[in-house]
Amino acid sequence: MDKRGSRRKSAARKDGASRAAADEPQSRVKFWMRRLVIWGGALAVLVALFVGLAVVFAARSMPGYYQLKATQTAQTIVVRARDGTEIVELGPSYGKWLTSDEIPQVMKDAMISVEDRRYYSHFGIDPYGLVRAVYTAATGDRRVSATSTITQQLARNVFLNNNRSLDRKLREAVLAMALEAKFSKEQILELYLNKVYFGGGAYGVDSASRKFFSHPATELSTAEAAIIAGLVKAPSRYSPTADVNAAVGRASVVLRLMKEQGRIPADATVDPSAVKLKEEAGQNSVRYFTDWALPQLDLLLPETFEPIEVWTTLDVGMQRAATASIKSNTPDGAQGALVSMDRDGAVLALIGGTDYIQTNYNRATDARRQPGSSWKLFVYLAALEAGYTPDDRVVDTPVSINGWSPRNSSGRNVGEIDLRTAFAYSINTVAAQLGNEVGFGTVASMARRFGITTEINTYPSMVLGTNEVRLIDMTRAFAAVSAGGNSVEPYGILKVETTDGDLLYEHERNTRSTQLVPDYVAAGITDLLQTAVATGTGRAADIGRPVAGKTGTTSSNKDGYFVGFSSGITTGVWMGRDDNVRVGGLQGGTAPARAFAAYMRYAVKDRPVEQFDTDLQLPEWQLEPDDEYMLGDPEDYYFIDEQGNLIEPGTSDAPREDPFGDEFDRTLEGDRPRQPVPGQRPPQQPQQPPQPQQPPRGVDGAPQAIGDDFLNEATGARRDQRP
Repeated sequence: MDKRGSRRKSAARKDGASRAAADEPQSRVKFWMRRLVIWGGALAVLVALFVGLAVVFAARSMPGYYQLKATQTAQTIVVRARDGTEIVELGPSYGKWLTSDEIPQVMKDAMISVEDRRYYSHFGIDPYGLVRAVYTAATGDRRVSATSTITQQLARNVFLNNNRSLDRKLREAVLAMALEAKFSKEQILELYLNKVYFGGGAYGVDSASRKFFSHPATELSTAEAAIIAGLVKAPSRYSPTADVNAAVGRASVVLRLMKEQGRIPADATVDPSAVKLKEEAGQNSVRYFTDWALPQLDLLLPETFEPIEVWTTLDVGMQRAATASIKSNTPDGAQGALVSMDRDGAVLALIGGTDYIQTNYNRATDARRQPGSSWKLFVYLAALEAGYTPDDRVVDTPVSINGWSPRNSSGRNVGEIDLRTAFAYSINTVAAQLGNEVGFGTVASMARRFGITTEINTYPSMVLGTNEVRLIDMTRAFAAVSAGGNSVEPYGILKVETTDGDLLYEHERNTRSTQLVPDYVAAGITDLLQTAVATGTGRAADIGRPVAGKTGTTSSNKDGYFVGFSSGITTGVWMGRDDNVRVGGLQGGTAPARAFAAYMRYAVKDRPVEQFDTDLQLPEWQLEPDDEYMLGDPEDYYFIDEQGNLIEPGTSDAPREDPFGDEFDRTLEGDRPRQPVPGQRPPQQPQQPPQPQQPPRGVDGAPQAIGDDFLNEATGARRDQRP
């Protein structure tokens, strides 16, 4: 019995030990879980305390309701041309302040449905919406909507700016909770609907209703309320005066949300497309320029809401001339765009489309389209930098590169020509060969160097302009050539002042201009560009004074390009359809070149005629003398026969031995005199040095079969090493 009892006790001890060992990890987990909960709870309490104190402090220091009503934070901006002429006044237009009872309930419902569906249940920030946004962002769902509540938007509009920083978002959240703590939901909604920006300078629902529908907001219908509510997300994009289809489409989204949330009957029939919009007089194309230039103020100025005056680079006369040239030359059904800048990058005129009221989409600065052969600027820049000159011989022949076989627009190949002619007549096969020789990556790097900001692929076809670019970037690149190969930075704002005359900003002349290519490369490409206008595809751009430029036409005539410069002004023109459909007869050398000429005749009329610097001062490494110059006329060479006897020069019936062989003959054949390009000076041939009339003699006085010059050249000796 004692033994059995002893065994039972021993087993019990072992069992208890095993249970203790098994419980030990669980107890540790519980221990750390308790600590985590305690620490997390303590941290949460501290954060809540900190946020609570911040909210209380913000609420106590916040202006009262009537002060907020009286405070208008929107900014009035007077925009002036470079000569001080006022061209447009932008800024707030406030309608009548409507109390909460005066604002139609359908307007409130529409705004809450699309901007903040849980408005009446949150405390300024929407935790559910925030968690949902974080989750959808983490799972890669692109249908993430804005997480700012109506209260947060009001806090941002009244107290903050639109900078997207973590600090600003945190302050926005604190201020939103302070607003909720200090004011009622109806007061907050009233403030919001009377202060929010709806586009076109309209602040508040009453101003928006009068601007878009010609009646006060108290008379808004359901469809009109849906249109107005839909504007808050993107006032410019969804403005009914700019794009009716976009406004109607957005309003349909608002109406669907109102039905889903039960704010209007599910079977209600509302047609926003039937809404009668207010007729508005056509706006000046200046708005294309201001849409591009004024957003730069966010980077140039400190945060301020006081009225300001902005002096721009815009020339009123040039802008009118640009508008007329685009409207009168753009083919029916197509759009046109123009950018013109001075030699320092100052934008003198900018047209983003044929009609700003029809569409305010800025094709000059935002649209990405193929530039066609105007892209060859970068191909030939790379070739010139690699050692080519405009007079070098190239061969227009069928070519295949990695299975890609480009064709010329004429369908023919003309054989051997010089580089100048190949560029002037935009011969595709030559551009393909040059791009292949210097490297397509080199061409892409050259485009980047000259200011192309869009994505660039390096497929062989890129040499013909298949990459999509912005017109303003292409114009900038050509302006850099006009500036002698120095970088150019486009800008539109000269200075900014308050209405009291205090200077807030003034443009400083760019002293950090970078030389992008050597002078001889800039001179060489200018030579080619001038020839393209004088005798090549850009003849329609001639304005009676020196012009350098390049045409561009894409496949099936979907895009037409012309970019060029004269007397320090560089102008780029694009034409095509927004839907990328073919435009019959559209080529860079037709309508775009004619629009360029019509505008440039006015733009340069008060400027002196400037001749282009096309004198190529080649670097020393390119100044190697050619064989014919060094060796003289091949008929004057000295040869020896099989027995070693000297043969006199000019003896045609004697057997001769060519010391350089067939390879040298082929070199001479390739260097035969070039055919001059029409309108160009024939290249000057180097004068031949006098040839010896008698066989030369060595240091011992014996006659030499071959002179020292010939020996030095044949053995590779340098001329400067001769005695």
